[in-house]
Amino acid sequence: MKFLRPYKKLNSVEQAKLKRHPLDVRDDIINKYAKEGPEAIAAVEGEQERLKWFGIYPQRQGGDAFMFRIKIPGGRLTSQQARVIGQMAEEFAVGPYPNPVFGTGFLDITTRQDIQLHWIKIGNIPEMWRRLEEVGMTTTQACGDSARNVVCCPVSGLDREEVIHAYPLAEAINQFFVGNREYANLPRKFKMSITGCVEDCAQADINDIGLTPAKQEDGTLGFNVRVGGGLGDGPRMASDIDVFVTPNQVVEICRAIAQVYGELGNRENRWTCRLRYLVQELGPEQFRYELQQRAAFELTPAGEDLTKRYRGDHIGVHPQKQDGLYYVGCNVTVGRMQGKNLIELARLADEYGNGELRLTNDQNFVIPNIPESSIDALLSEPLLQIHSPFPKPFERGVVACTGNEFCRFAIVETKARAYQWAKYMDEHVQTDQEVIRMHFSGCSASCAQPQIADIGLRGDTAITDSGVVEAVDIGLGGSLGPDAAFIDWVEGAKPVDEVPEALVRLYKRYEAERKDGERFYEWARRIPNSELRATLQNGGGQ
Repeated sequence: MKFLRPYKKLNSVEQAKLKRHPLDVRDDIINKYAKEGPEAIAAVEGEQERLKWFGIYPQRQGGDAFMFRIKIPGGRLTSQQARVIGQMAEEFAVGPYPNPVFGTGFLDITTRQDIQLHWIKIGNIPEMWRRLEEVGMTTTQACGDSARNVVCCPVSGLDREEVIHAYPLAEAINQFFVGNREYANLPRKFKMSITGCVEDCAQADINDIGLTPAKQEDGTLGFNVRVGGGLGDGPRMASDIDVFVTPNQVVEICRAIAQVYGELGNRENRWTCRLRYLVQELGPEQFRYELQQRAAFELTPAGEDLTKRYRGDHIGVHPQKQDGLYYVGCNVTVGRMQGKNLIELARLADEYGNGELRLTNDQNFVIPNIPESSIDALLSEPLLQIHSPFPKPFERGVVACTGNEFCRFAIVETKARAYQWAKYMDEHVQTDQEVIRMHFSGCSASCAQPQIADIGLRGDTAITDSGVVEAVDIGLGGSLGPDAAFIDWVEGAKPVDEVPEALVRLYKRYEAERKDGERFYEWARRIPNSELRATLQNGGGQ
């Protein structure tokens, strides 16, 4: 792959990548850094950045404290794999002090169906890799400027309305990109999603590539291709580039799009070099032209879009397409669970199902293939009292990023606070809705996807009489699906101590004013932002 865009000067990360391919750092992690410690990493220019290609990020605490991300394509785990990760969380993810809400030895399920561990020492990573590889898992390209984990519908192969079984294709995409040196040095991270269901479970509109089920006039089933979606500082819904692909063309179209990005993407400014900026710069038609120059087949115009709605989660007990079998979706509030609980979950998957688990992109899990005769026994298990299939609306819908407990970029703490705020809301408001999506990101990077939430929260600071305090910006009215729209940021820099009561005021106003069947995000779009802001600030505007 050649850089075809003219550059005045590559940014510092690009210069470091040219000096040494990021995938070359693995041997040094095993043979040098694990033995000599983090000081040896710091002594090599650009090396800390290269660690990301193997799922390793330094924590904000510095020293020998790292985050460790495990790549789980499509979110699919075996009980054996889950057991290994749970054991590693208990053994290695232990810091010098416990979290006041979550204790220690925990793991985080992410919005890309990955798992993250914290407080990992560099000296333990070779042993952790050994254990993962024994059960067919990897951290390669879980981070870095390369193809990230491929998101897929969590119940692919199970859903009764599924058009195409997409998980094998998600795995095929993953196998092409992982370890592929030619496509492991992209301008920035590269996020792909694919689903064969009709409910946009893989969130096509906010991925660099989104593949959704479609049908041609002759009845041929495949996928329509969308490109250039994403959140962060420049949120953008993906563009329809008028392309339909059959299942056997899926890997090639992803490769060709990656080639367009690698050759034409901006490598000067890391803040404006995501694929969405290239799509916006070229426009959908020119992007399609560039894609055709690189694809190994003639591009076919888009077919009939078969997506009907946006689902958002898979909580509860649901019948599968296989007669007599069910899947049970369980809530993990803010995605954080104890390693010992993942081990117990593996036992439940073996005892009640077929030893398989699914992680969802709303930070929850699914136990599939449960015979109807075993449902009651499974629901009575102690673990499902902790991670319930029947959570309250705010507990069910809350999503949170890592926050400044570990992340060097986050401005505020998120996990414990979001967990507590969700419980507070469920205690103080009454709602007949199944789920209220409240997403909390510690900074503008939007790892918790606040722009698509009913209530989006973004870390900020506020100046008060007592000094500078942690705060949040509050946005309202986001959703995906046929009526997709990003939130409007209604209130800025709200001190965190004032947020719970402000949200209660807002929600009570919604309950008083909503029309029949009106969802929260629909109401928030109907009410002028000035009135919503007044309610959040002091209860006015009602």
